[in-house]
Amino acid sequence: MRWALVKVSLAVTTMVVIAFAVPLGLVIKEMARDRAFSNAERQAAAVAPALSITSDRDQLERVVASAGSDAGMAVHIPASDGTGRVDLGRQRAAEQDIAAVRKLGRASTTEVADGSTLLQPIALSSGEIAVVEVFVPEAEMSNGVATAWAVLAGVGLALVVGSVAVADRLGVRMVQPAQRLVEGAHELGEGKLGARVPEEGPTELRLAAVAFNSMADQVVQLLANERELAADLSHRLRTPLTVLRLNAASLGDGPAAEQTRTAVEQLEREVDTIIRTAREAKPQTAAPGPGAGCDAAEVVRERMGFWAALAEDEGRTWRVAGADRPVRVPVARADLAAALDALLGNVFRHTPEGTAFAVDVHNGEDAVIVLVSDAGPGIPDPEAAMARGRGSGSDGSTGLGLDIVRRLAESTGGDVRIGSSVLGGTEVRVWIQLDGRAAPVRRGHRGGVRRRRYLRPAPTFNRSRSLP
Repeated sequence: MRWALVKVSLAVTTMVVIAFAVPLGLVIKEMARDRAFSNAERQAAAVAPALSITSDRDQLERVVASAGSDAGMAVHIPASDGTGRVDLGRQRAAEQDIAAVRKLGRASTTEVADGSTLLQPIALSSGEIAVVEVFVPEAEMSNGVATAWAVLAGVGLALVVGSVAVADRLGVRMVQPAQRLVEGAHELGEGKLGARVPEEGPTELRLAAVAFNSMADQVVQLLANERELAADLSHRLRTPLTVLRLNAASLGDGPAAEQTRTAVEQLEREVDTIIRTAREAKPQTAAPGPGAGCDAAEVVRERMGFWAALAEDEGRTWRVAGADRPVRVPVARADLAAALDALLGNVFRHTPEGTAFAVDVHNGEDAVIVLVSDAGPGIPDPEAAMARGRGSGSDGSTGLGLDIVRRLAESTGGDVRIGSSVLGGTEVRVWIQLDGRAAPVRRGHRGGVRRRRYLRPAPTFNRSRSLP
C-alpha cells in the first residue's frame, strides 16, 4: 500500500508539472524574444527625428553613434532629386526585404545569420521612405531563457520530491497501524494474551483495532472462565475427598488402611495441583445471569444434612439458625452450595476433631447474611486467607475456597469478611446483597460482624447435636 501511494503520487505530480512547466517555458522564450525586438524598436525610434529633418551622412552617422548601436544598426536612404542613395552601417537584410518594407510602409523582421533584423520604415521630409535596420543577435533573443528553464525544472523536481515524501508519510501513517494489527494478531495466535493494538491511524484502522482489542478481551475472558470452571469443579471434588480422608483416618492400622490413606492423600495433592494450575491467570468475576436465584435456607439445610454425618463421626457439636423459612438470594443454587461446602470443608480441614461450628442465616430487607463460625484456633492473617490463590496457613491450602465465596458475594454487590466468632474461633461473614448495592463495612469490637438493626433474630434449626 505504501509503495502504491508513492507511485500514484509520483505519476500524478509529474503529469501536473509537465502540463504547467512546458507551456510556461515556451512563454518565457517568447517573452525574451519580444523583449529583444522591443529594444530594437526603441533604437530605431531614436534616429527617426534626425532622419525626418536631415539626410546628411555625417550628421546621421553621429546620430547613429549616439544611439549606441552603430555596430548593429544600419540606415538605408533611397536616392532623391539631386542626391544619391545613402547607406550607413552594415547591411544584413536582403535588398528585396528592404524594398518590401519601403513599399508597404510597415515594420518587419527577417532572419539573418546569427540572429534576426528589425526593418523599421521612417518617412523623410522629401517624401521618401528610409529604412532603419537593427540587428538582434540570437543570444539576445534567448537571454535569461536557460536560467528560467532551470528554475522551472528545479521547482518541478522539488514538487515531485515533496509530493512523493508526503505520499510516503501518508502511506506510513496507513501502513503502520495495519502492521501493528498484523503483529498483534500473530502475538495473540502465539498465545500472548496480553497483545493489544493501539487505536491509531485512519478511521477504518482505528475501528479494526477496537474490534481486535475487544476480541482479545473476549478471548482472555473465555480462557479465564474456563480456568475458573476447571478450578471450581476441581475444588468441589475436595468435599468428597474430605469425607474419604476422614473415613480413612478411622480405618485404624493395617496395610489396607495405610494404602487407602496414601491414595486419598495422593488424590488430594493431584486435585490441589489442578486447582493451582487452573488459577494461574487472574479470574474474572461473572455476574449472575437473568433469573438466577435460589432458596438459601433450603441449600443450607441440604448441605448441613451432608456435613452433619461427618460432624457426628468426629464428635463435633453444630447448630443451624435461620434456615426454617425460605430466604431468596440472587445466586445460583449450585454456586451457593459450592460456597457452603468450601466454608464447611475448611472447618473440617483446619480445626481439630470435636471442634464445634455453627451456620446462621440472617434475612434482611436488602441483604442476606450467612455466618459460618467455629470454635477452632482461628485465622491469624485474614487478609492472606482472602488473597487469591494463597493458603491461610502452612498446611498446603490453595485458598480457593474463600475465593469462591468472595466471588459469589461480590457478584451480587456484597462482600466477605473474616473475624472472630462468639465460639472463640473464626467467623466468616458472607454478605449477599439483594438489590445490587455495595455492602457497608461494619465491624464489632471482636473483629467480627456487627449485626444491622433491621436483621430479624434467626430462630434455631437443630439437627443432630446442638451447641450448649
